[in-house]
Amino acid sequence: MHQLEHLFLVGEFAERSRLLSGLTLAQATLRPDGVPHSIYDELWHLVRYQQSNLAPGSASTSDLYPTTQPEHEDQWHALVQVFLTGARTAADLEQAPDRLAAEVTPGWSLANELSCVAVHNAYHFGKIVALRQRIGAWPPKAGPTSAQ
Repeated sequence: MHQLEHLFLVGEFAERSRLLSGLTLAQATLRPDGVPHSIYDELWHLVRYQQSNLAPGSASTSDLYPTTQPEHEDQWHALVQVFLTGARTAADLEQAPDRLAAEVTPGWSLANELSCVAVHNAYHFGKIVALRQRIGAWPPKAGPTSAQ
């Protein structure tokens, strides 16, 4: 396993696909009393941040959290897939050392930027796990680690 795969998909804590698995739309959008964001909101934010760093200009960063909620279960699953695809893209950059070494801003390489994204992701996944625990959706049911 490579370092970026470890940071973005499988290491330090449960696999990201497992952390997002087995949730219904109702669970993903639930905001327990006193909690400002749902699991959906946290993942939406995480995806926007990840995309803005992996493909600058591909995602607007003007809204920190979504202004509307999904209406269909497929929208939740699509967001999970966007995250997993982006995380896989980040992990695959391990095979492109020249790209990782390239400066994205003066004195700051893509590798530096990816480290920041991984830390940001970990923070929000901690919040997602805490929300899952609070709504009684933790741990995910045993079985495949698919996000469906």
